[in-house]
Amino acid sequence: MAEDPRMATNMGRVEHEQEIDAALKKWTSTLTSKEVMDILEQAEVPGGPIYNIADMMDDPHYQARNMFESVEVEGESLKIPAILPKLDRTPGRTEWAGQAVGSHNRTVYIDELGLNEEEYNALIAQGVI
Repeated sequence: MAEDPRMATNMGRVEHEQEIDAALKKWTSTLTSKEVMDILEQAEVPGGPIYNIADMMDDPHYQARNMFESVEVEGESLKIPAILPKLDRTPGRTEWAGQAVGSHNRTVYIDELGLNEEEYNALIAQGVI
């Protein structure tokens, strides 16, 4: 593609975006994220990994910047994204993680969705809610 005259200008690359994306997908699907990043770095091509939440939580940089905080939910510790931006004098924090899971079920199922009491209780009995 580097020698393809259709790709010589930005306009040409925009016009052939799907072709470029398909080639990148084919190439990157054969490698790990680290392998792709190593190859790009060796070729002096700027790039960065696309993280999922697990990647972020495991990344030493995210940890060093305190990008996650722990809150208590129903007696158990849960890591959640921290408040941003991080300010020196008023750093911010999550003081309350919210009500217990399912605490609004009755309101949602009966008032909002229109189930009657019998239908609601049947869902509870079946373990659906």
